[in-house]
Amino acid sequence: MSYHHISDQFYYNEFSRIFSETYEVVQDSSLDRRVDSDDPEYVMRRIRERYITGTSCTVVLCGANTYQRKYVDWEIKATLDKGHGLIGVNLPSSASSSTGVLVPGRFYDNHHTGYAIWLQWSDLIPEKLANTIEQANTKPSILIDNSRQMRRRNGDLPPTSGPV
Repeated sequence: MSYHHISDQFYYNEFSRIFSETYEVVQDSSLDRRVDSDDPEYVMRRIRERYITGTSCTVVLCGANTYQRKYVDWEIKATLDKGHGLIGVNLPSSASSSTGVLVPGRFYDNHHTGYAIWLQWSDLIPEKLANTIEQANTKPSILIDNSRQMRRRNGDLPPTSGPV
C-alpha cells in the first residue's frame, strides 16, 4: 500500500479496516515509518527488501498530494523492479487538472502502457478488489515502463506527474 500519510490517512485506515482486517483480501505491507537515510539507492533497497518482497501487488491510494511524493514514486519503482502488479485508486480527495486526475508520474507511465490498473474509491468492494489484484498480477512485464528518473524531492515538478 502506498499513499501520502498526512493527507490520506483516513482512506488508508478505511481501506485497511475493510480489505485487510474484515475480509482479509489484502495484507498491508506499507511503510510504517520513513527509512532514515538521504541516499535514494539505499532507501530503494530497504523498500524492496522489507516492504515489496513477499507481496504480489502494490495499491496506490491517489489523493490530492500523492502525485508529488518521492516515497510513493520510490515504492512504485520498487514494485515495478520486482515485476509486481500495480493498482491505483482514485480517492475523493484527489487532485485534478483539466485533463484528468493527477497521479504519480511513474504510475501514469504504466497506466498508459496498460500495465497499471485504475479504480475509483467508490467502486471498491472485496470481490472486485480480489479480482483486480489477480488481473494486475497477470499483466505481462513487457508493459512495464520504469524509465522515469526517480523523484529526488517532494513537491509539484511538472514532468513527474500526469493525469489519468
